[in-house]
Amino acid sequence: MVSPRWPRRRFLLILAALTLILGPALYIVYADYRVFLDIPLGVPAEGLTLELKPGMGMADLVRELRRQPGLLRSGLYLEAHARSNRLASRLKAGEYALAPGLTPRGLLDQLVAGRVIQHTLTVVEGWTFRQLRRALAEHPRIGQTLGNASDAEIMARLGRPGEYPEGRFLPDTYHFPAGFTDEAFLRRALAAMDRQLDAAWSRRSPDLPLTDPYQALILASIVEKETAAPAERPEIAGVFARRLRRGMLLQTDPTVIYGLGEAFDGNLRRADLAHDGPYNTYTRKGLPPTPIALPGADALAAAVNPAVGDALYFVATGRGGHVFSRTLDEHNRAVRQYQLKEK
Repeated sequence: MVSPRWPRRRFLLILAALTLILGPALYIVYADYRVFLDIPLGVPAEGLTLELKPGMGMADLVRELRRQPGLLRSGLYLEAHARSNRLASRLKAGEYALAPGLTPRGLLDQLVAGRVIQHTLTVVEGWTFRQLRRALAEHPRIGQTLGNASDAEIMARLGRPGEYPEGRFLPDTYHFPAGFTDEAFLRRALAAMDRQLDAAWSRRSPDLPLTDPYQALILASIVEKETAAPAERPEIAGVFARRLRRGMLLQTDPTVIYGLGEAFDGNLRRADLAHDGPYNTYTRKGLPPTPIALPGADALAAAVNPAVGDALYFVATGRGGHVFSRTLDEHNRAVRQYQLKEK
């Protein structure tokens, strides 16, 4: 009679035999798997770009990696590690730079952390809003959502209906991932200018001849267009502040040029200075109705803290700077010396 314990004994014997046979093989596989995680991928010396699109999972990732010959030794190991450590569902879409020496473990860490490539766009001090829109439209990594929307429609989408866009966006170098939209970019630059303008206005000179932050923004934009020399900005702002206090015309060419818009051909004529309009500070007292450009932080600081002095005039030397004068006679001599002589 066969003992009922025999089937169990036979199972244990078979299990033991399988363990003896497969154990070493399984250990070798496990050891190879552990080594695989920390051996660099086959990223070439110039590096690689990997794009993980929204909705892509581990199988898609392995497929993308295998497109590059010699890059990935084992998709099975990579997927096993991701799933066993609950990383597969945490991969973040984006564009990634793969550097030489990157390991499979490091790759998954990078994708889970979302350390994507950051692209840049520098908004230049003194640009107009039109130039900013053109730069956004031409950037290959910025998602285009605004299209042919008017300036008014854009401001409404940004939550500022009825506001004029000029001057409202802070010049700076902005970093963003691929696909970052033009609207999102403008939101960021708009918020940055709000913060910068609020900070500047809170530190304004007590005798400033301006009534609100928007006037400071307008004056800063004029200062920005008058000089690119940081050291001169407070001096330029000082001249305009004294003129405003005295009720004098500002007589600044950049406002007239802005008023001409696309009709300006690079040559400002006497007829342009004599033709009245809201931006002609040769015919109208006070500040123009809006900013004329995007002022930077230094121009904002100068506008709210103009240099103390008695100069009421300035003229460009043609060498990147200006000569400042107290009286009209001094100014006329400087004009003859630096401008008429040049011509």
